[in-house]
Amino acid sequence: MNRDVIITCAVTGAGDTVGRSPHVPVTPAAIAADAIAAARAGAAVVHIHVRDPETGDPSRAVELYRETVTRIRDSGVDVVLNLTAGMGGDLVIDADDPLKPVDGTDLVNALERLPHVEELLPDICTLDCGSLNFGEGNQLYISTPDMLRTGAKRVQELGVKPELEIFDTGQLWFATTLVEEGLIDAPPLFQLCMGIPYGAPADPGVLAAEVNLLPEGANFASFAIGRNQLPWVAQSILAGGHARVGLEDNLYLSRGVKATNEQLTERAVQIVQDLGATVATPDRAREILGLTERSGA
Repeated sequence: MNRDVIITCAVTGAGDTVGRSPHVPVTPAAIAADAIAAARAGAAVVHIHVRDPETGDPSRAVELYRETVTRIRDSGVDVVLNLTAGMGGDLVIDADDPLKPVDGTDLVNALERLPHVEELLPDICTLDCGSLNFGEGNQLYISTPDMLRTGAKRVQELGVKPELEIFDTGQLWFATTLVEEGLIDAPPLFQLCMGIPYGAPADPGVLAAEVNLLPEGANFASFAIGRNQLPWVAQSILAGGHARVGLEDNLYLSRGVKATNEQLTERAVQIVQDLGATVATPDRAREILGLTERSGA
């Protein structure tokens, strides 16, 4: 069991959730406000995506990240910033012509997924460690070994900590290979993502198997989506890891009750404390994760 728990709040994500809850933040101001509220509620880390303010669709626009991050940094609230670098990996194919991408495709190379990271230098950015059949239909998430090596090398050069996003056991195998090749600085940070079709199911046995495959000295967190999110806070802690909540992965506080990011963070804090563990502060999170201090951040 982990008794010194880092809580991450993933505040908006890239999923089709805006129309399903009035609490999903869309504009940079709203995303930043939710991140600040989650930090005040006990999240040591906030995980940030941005969205088109007009449509609510996911975006890779650097100016939207810039405004969001500036608002968080200028708030005076201490929090560890974790920016997604997974946008730009979506491929949707035509069922009749698999070589033809269709609407919904947003596929760019490894370095084109990083301009906001290069400019803003967050504490952490994500690295999605493999390709995946992403749900039903003909959508795939693409992240090849060569792409990942290129991205990992650039993130390492920037001095940003990569959070290695693991959606299935083969991805964990490859991420461990990146560690062995020296492309990931110690201590490595893994995020074990459970219940996302069609990756690793939200099953305690699968989580235990993945934890057993982690390299020595690694830090890890784990989350599950939907109704499993809050129970999985306890599951991850009992397995020795940290926890993640937030509207990216789950819209409900309880059956039929729409949540806010602040409420989900508060509930995670309660679960941590009920287990007899301590909620890590941002400074303690930086110590655990081996993060580099950044001037002006």
